[in-house]
Amino acid sequence: MRIIFMGTPDFAVASLQALLEAGEDVVAVVTGEDKPAGRGQKMHESAVKKYAVEHHIPVLQPNKLRSTSFLEELASYEADLQVVVAFRMLPEAVWNMPPKGTINVHASLLPQYRGAAPINHAIMNGERESGVTTFLLQQEIDTGNILFSKKVSIAETDNAGVLHDKLMVAGAEVLLETIQALKTNAVTPIPQTESEATPLKTAPKIFKEDCEIDWNRTTEQVYNHIRGLSPYPTAFTKLNGKGLKVFEVEKAGKTNLSPGQYSSDGKTFVQYATADGSLRLNVLQLEGKKKMRVDEFLRGYRFE
Repeated sequence: MRIIFMGTPDFAVASLQALLEAGEDVVAVVTGEDKPAGRGQKMHESAVKKYAVEHHIPVLQPNKLRSTSFLEELASYEADLQVVVAFRMLPEAVWNMPPKGTINVHASLLPQYRGAAPINHAIMNGERESGVTTFLLQQEIDTGNILFSKKVSIAETDNAGVLHDKLMVAGAEVLLETIQALKTNAVTPIPQTESEATPLKTAPKIFKEDCEIDWNRTTEQVYNHIRGLSPYPTAFTKLNGKGLKVFEVEKAGKTNLSPGQYSSDGKTFVQYATADGSLRLNVLQLEGKKKMRVDEFLRGYRFE
């Protein structure tokens, strides 16, 4: 079965690697365009492109997915199936092209957490379970008929980076299971069902304003907010008027401080008050400085 793979970040590489190691016939890869990055603004290739080039797979990097030239080039590979993992929203002319359609690997247990940031939102909401789902693409985003899914547990201390890696591995496993079932017609797509008894939680794209810490929330809510945004895009607050990124915290007891106020012994801890307790900052990054543990930070910082 001829497969075209579409994806961009590291999360997608695991699935592409699994396909190749299983001997699947990946005839081409579609990924994002090279972009300038870093201080020198050097052109940066996507993780998927780097992997594909290393394995001598043709790479397509369209600017516009609806362009005639791209659609013609895509069709020339005569794929039986397209696989999408962490890529852009596709027009119907693309996802409806192969005879067996286009399948997507989504990092949630659909229909929950449809959207661009399911990993972050699951932890921000304090979920103890997530998973991956393969489904057939259709017009509305993340609503297609489900093929396979796999549950993955979330530990209380897991952050978005840890869950990302768990789901990356699970996604590759479920993708292979899906491919084998499609080859033998051993799967019946199941429509996604929505129930009033189980309200749907969404996973929209996260913007900078979503990352600011609201210390007026409960300790548990703030703790989950920080975990869900770590290591990226990272929760932040203010310290003496400067931006302070917060990567890791631990729960502490109640204080006499108002929410958002902080205390420190100047040596071992910085502690911010929440609505019903407090959190101690373990790993942080002050504006203009490098990321570091709190004791290292305090050795070079003087409170005003």
